[in-house]
Amino acid sequence: MPLIEVQNLCKEYPGKKVLRDVNLRIQNGEIFAVIGPNGAGKTTLLRLLALLDEPSSGIISFDGVRVDYSAKSRLALRRRMGMVFQQTVLFNVSVFDNVAYGLEIRGENRRSIEKRVKETLELVRLAGFEHKNALSLSGGEAQRVALAQALVVEPELLLLDEPTANLDPRSVSIIEEVLSWVNRERKVTLVMTTHNMPQAESLADRVAFLLDGKIEGIGTAQEVFGAPSKQLMDFARLENVFSGDSIILEEGTSIVDIGNGMQIEAAVRKSGRATVFVRPEDIILSEKPIVSSARNMFKGRVVGISDMGPLVKLRVDAGKEFVVQITKRSFNDMRLNVGSEAFLNFKASSVQVV
Repeated sequence: MPLIEVQNLCKEYPGKKVLRDVNLRIQNGEIFAVIGPNGAGKTTLLRLLALLDEPSSGIISFDGVRVDYSAKSRLALRRRMGMVFQQTVLFNVSVFDNVAYGLEIRGENRRSIEKRVKETLELVRLAGFEHKNALSLSGGEAQRVALAQALVVEPELLLLDEPTANLDPRSVSIIEEVLSWVNRERKVTLVMTTHNMPQAESLADRVAFLLDGKIEGIGTAQEVFGAPSKQLMDFARLENVFSGDSIILEEGTSIVDIGNGMQIEAAVRKSGRATVFVRPEDIILSEKPIVSSARNMFKGRVVGISDMGPLVKLRVDAGKEFVVQITKRSFNDMRLNVGSEAFLNFKASSVQVV
């Protein structure tokens, strides 16, 4: 039985339908991510799951029991969940008092409160911040306090609305580690909205793509991102997207002519007009031609470099411009610079066709 089941859920405001016939089943103990552009309805969906708002129509069930929206039922269910909002709202008191608040209103004794607040602040890497005023913290620190507020009450379900948006890299890393840990070790079910597709791919068991209030795709990250719709490509601004005419080879693969004398081989059967894309991390970059099973190899020149901390993204002009993602160590080992010659290598199975 799923922890959460949503059936034909709709939410309307005057003159606008925000959610349309949303159907979801979220299993106990999974991490479920909802992706989509601004205005897709992600925050509205999360507020409905948190019982902060009521749907215009449709059913939400927890543990097989339909939510009846009476004050008593809502309170009982909300005590089983925590929520972290994108816009952090903290009280003008100490970090300790902010985190302790949820325990105090539940009537916990002082010794238990002190123990659990201490443990939770250590978990979010804010040990020693107990006496600091919460409003004096940086954005990343404040969001970690908000996460501690939600976790200290030991929820079964944690709802997070863009939990790492616009945060510093260290706080993003800490929050992602904490979410992974509480899911793995405490078996907390997580439902999160995010614009960050790599984050959804690395954290989530399953992903739903929400567009204009409707679920356009649902499955594992590999299933949703691996066979994207044109709407998903527009939302994600996927890199290495090319269109051309495709023909099927005798071997069962296809060749797509993307122009400028370039042909990409894909491990699918597709004839006629086709759009293909290759993930930057699926392209192997080398200084010299290499012998491998990769069916696609192109010679190019580095025309742009973006430092992303442990990773580096390069733009390589091989007749068409490709984006390639490699580790900082590989980048340093190859001593690449703008103007460097390089070879692109990727398998036919890494080429996705729409």
